[in-house]
Amino acid sequence: MILNDFRDTDFSDLGSAPATVRYTLLALLLVALGAIGYYMVIKDKWAELDRVKLQELSLRTDFENKQQKAANLEAYEEQLAEMQDMLQTMFRQLPSKTEMDKLLVDISQTALAAGIDVQLFEPLAEEPRDFYAERPISIRMLGEYHQFGEFVGAVAALPRVVILTMHDISLRRAERTNRGSVAEGMLILEGQVKTYRYIDEEEAAQIAAEAAP
Repeated sequence: MILNDFRDTDFSDLGSAPATVRYTLLALLLVALGAIGYYMVIKDKWAELDRVKLQELSLRTDFENKQQKAANLEAYEEQLAEMQDMLQTMFRQLPSKTEMDKLLVDISQTALAAGIDVQLFEPLAEEPRDFYAERPISIRMLGEYHQFGEFVGAVAALPRVVILTMHDISLRRAERTNRGSVAEGMLILEGQVKTYRYIDEEEAAQIAAEAAP
């Protein structure tokens, strides 16, 4: 029946069309407008809403993490203070300024006692840090692999805590001279090592005063 009404309708004069035709056309128009509105406006709003929800979740997670850190801040500060105290205690076990010269002699003598040929052992100028000082040492040593191992073990066994760090170190096979004076299996250890000593509060204050303009 509705199809017959559409067939008989004069679309140039919809005002005289049957009610069923007018209402059907109005419903179709509303559906079309709704679809156009969805694709032009609402669809983008839904996508934006999804992005906002994800952003909200991220912000909430970040807030909860920061809130947890803030709640544990006092415990973190206590742990940091304990670690700083432990670090200070460890550095206090390092040689003092008056012990440093003797320590350098002990290190050199330890290498000789291990059978190493110490061709160069040259302490350089100290480099002060916060509460410790670095002492670079240029070295060149000739020896066998096991002798270097014995040397490292003997340095670790010295009565005072000794830290040796290696910088730009090379370990290579020694080349024979024309007379063949270098034994088979000899190695050359060459480069720079650093040892460290503790700077007490009085010396640190003196260094700071000298560095001040």
